[in-house]
Amino acid sequence: MAEILALVEARLRTAFGEPDARAAVTFLGTDRIEVLRFAEGDLVRYATLGMSANPMTDPTAVLADPVRGPRAELLLTVRAGLADTDKLLRPLAVLAASPQVEGLVVAPGASLDVGEPLWEGAPFSSVLVAEPGGLVEDLELDEPMEAVRFLPLLPMTANEAAWKRVHGAAALQERWLARGTDLRDPLRSAVALD
Repeated sequence: MAEILALVEARLRTAFGEPDARAAVTFLGTDRIEVLRFAEGDLVRYATLGMSANPMTDPTAVLADPVRGPRAELLLTVRAGLADTDKLLRPLAVLAASPQVEGLVVAPGASLDVGEPLWEGAPFSSVLVAEPGGLVEDLELDEPMEAVRFLPLLPMTANEAAWKRVHGAAALQERWLARGTDLRDPLRSAVALD
């Protein structure tokens, strides 16, 4: 477990440089989750560290396999200086702990909701899990372990989350793209959904 997390942190440092802050959160009955903050020009990137220590397990499985199964860490990028997004650390740790706490398998296309604004004054309480590979390459592990995937999170307003439930993740992403939505703007309003 510690070896995997050391490799994950090294991969994050290779992609983003040295973190300028980190926080650790532990929830009752779970392993510690850290959130690293990387400042990169006018962007701030937040990355979880700890979610990939154990594979995610299908909640219907009789026994959890301690080796096999998908592994992931979460990434969220916002424009710096527009909002106090550092309050995002705890909600991001909550999302990263959800496989341990709720038995979720977090995968692209999924919606995750923390039930409160991601940071103070944020119009978002949920995120869409996007496809990996754009920011940080998958981290291959020794067989039979699966690679660690670095899953970008895209903040969604309540209306966007409701629309996504009806029309699907791909349709929402197409709508964002067609309307030129800046998904890194921490103050953005919902995309037009008519």
